[in-house]
Amino acid sequence: MSFKLLRAKSFSEVIRNFTPNWFTLNMGTGIAFLTLHNINANIFYGQMQFGMIFWIIDIFFFLLFSLLFIARAIFYPETIKLLLVHPVQSMFLGAIPMALVPILEGFAIFGPSIIGDKALDIALYLWWIDVILAVSVGWLLPYLMFTVQKGHILENMTAVWLLPIVASEVTASAGGMLAPYFPNSIGETMLILSYILWTFSVPLAFSILVILFLRLATHKLPDKAMAVTSWLTLGPLGTGALGLLLLGSSAKSILAGTGLEGVSSFLYDFGLTMGLLIWGYGLWWYFMAWFITLKFFKEGLPFNMGWWGFTFPVGVFTAATFQLWKETGITIFEYFGILLSIQLIVFWIIVFIKTLKGMWSGYLFHAPCLSPETGLPKEEEECKKFKQK
Repeated sequence: MSFKLLRAKSFSEVIRNFTPNWFTLNMGTGIAFLTLHNINANIFYGQMQFGMIFWIIDIFFFLLFSLLFIARAIFYPETIKLLLVHPVQSMFLGAIPMALVPILEGFAIFGPSIIGDKALDIALYLWWIDVILAVSVGWLLPYLMFTVQKGHILENMTAVWLLPIVASEVTASAGGMLAPYFPNSIGETMLILSYILWTFSVPLAFSILVILFLRLATHKLPDKAMAVTSWLTLGPLGTGALGLLLLGSSAKSILAGTGLEGVSSFLYDFGLTMGLLIWGYGLWWYFMAWFITLKFFKEGLPFNMGWWGFTFPVGVFTAATFQLWKETGITIFEYFGILLSIQLIVFWIIVFIKTLKGMWSGYLFHAPCLSPETGLPKEEEECKKFKQK
């Protein structure tokens, strides 16, 4: 890797070409340290310490990427317009609230041992911020799809449509995880709102999966630059199952002594039953994603930031698997969860190293209209037309 390549991209060019898909690095890194925490066994020495280190690294990158994205909006506001009309790159705005979720959960898991009880307050504040971000992208991006974005034909459709939609259910699962830390009206409010956020996301995500199945059946596999998007289907299914399992488990303690105490047992049973069913649906897509990926690997799979799709969707499916093991005690979930964890960590190492190389050389920094991740010439033409206007 030459220094010439590094100098080819000035800092101003990096800012101008910074895209929100960089936040998928936070998503992948975040789910990696959460997985190390979820494994209730010492797989290797210093497992929890490694998890804390990943959390700190994740915070660093999230702050760095946030500053770069804000700088782009301030110094190159015209590029934000291009981003919003781009039918693929705009979808990655949904990665921002999803990237924040592992960080805020880390404050509840690792924070108290570092800064005390204030860590829980920070986690709560960040969760409310995440609610606003998730709901905003969940409304904004579909509205832009319906009004100003071009190129949304069935042939061009991929699983990236899920990104802005899934953000709300990821926030809901975080609410189910955090609510027990606040056994009062705050916890009850978080629980109720999390159920609303879940329904804000999952039914729409299921609809998109149906359309995606139709698209794959009628137009076959997408361009190899978008091959990794096949793993994104695990996102809404893994998080959807995990959210119901966590919310149902939290309901018993949070709703005790309240007017909703009578429905707490139902919510637990409903969460376990539906969580298991959605997990099974995700299992179908898990193996299909492997079949598609292996086919593309034989043909050559170019690296781009979309490779982070190998991590977060697998991670949330892994978390749902471990939660099923916790609730049912069935050991097959434990063994499969450990297998998924190994897959996740291996994928994370590979993609993280490749990303650092691409970051150092500068070739991963591209303006939205020029991103090789689209693989859709029609989209580039639309952006060029918009820029000329």
